[in-house]
Amino acid sequence: MSLNCLIVDDEPNAVKLLELHIQQTTNWRIVGKCYNALEALECLKQQKTDVVFLDINMPRLNGMELAGLLPSHVKIVFTTAYSEFAAASYNYQTLDYLLKPITLTRFLAARQKIEAAFRTPAQADKTEDDHQDYFFVKSGKTLQRIRLQDLLYFEGEKEYVRVVTVKEEVLVYKRLKEIAEQLGPPFIRVHNSYIVNTSQIERILDNHIHIADKRIPLSEKFRADFMALIQQRFL
Repeated sequence: MSLNCLIVDDEPNAVKLLELHIQQTTNWRIVGKCYNALEALECLKQQKTDVVFLDINMPRLNGMELAGLLPSHVKIVFTTAYSEFAAASYNYQTLDYLLKPITLTRFLAARQKIEAAFRTPAQADKTEDDHQDYFFVKSGKTLQRIRLQDLLYFEGEKEYVRVVTVKEEVLVYKRLKEIAEQLGPPFIRVHNSYIVNTSQIERILDNHIHIADKRIPLSEKFRADFMALIQQRFL
């Protein structure tokens, strides 16, 4: 689905992360990146906009104040570090409320809500591949499409990361730390060299995680966070 979206946030790193999520997982067009509300109002006059990704805590005019000035056809996704404004945000034409840092999995859930809001009844009846959660990774000159449900684990190799799925392995030029910062549950880091998809784990034995035919070490550094996530699935 093609949509026009505007990013409004006074934090450059937050803008960059959201831009990356949009570029990797959608066909949307980013019509502008604004660092305050006044810039956003000018951009909205010049660019057809469907969705605004809107920070709340900004100087001069905050996100809530800007939301009250937006046309009714422009939908809003609030992006903020503050959970206490969530209820008030739905006084506007709000589709979702994302807490920073925005993980890739959380963004993908928001993407489904956004596209559902703009989908016609006829489109909603179709079972298109677009409905699958996926992203692209760059391997050499190739942009490789990866479905989240197919991912087994990520293995760091110095300046590279090996992306291992049920079908293939792809080597990408990126640090494991960068990937860990973008992903949320069911993905979790378990070792300096590994991120695993917990939904693909077959068993945990002797401080090792077994996924497919791979035996992955569980380090003490990451053990507590990993076990806290696993315990959510205990019977």
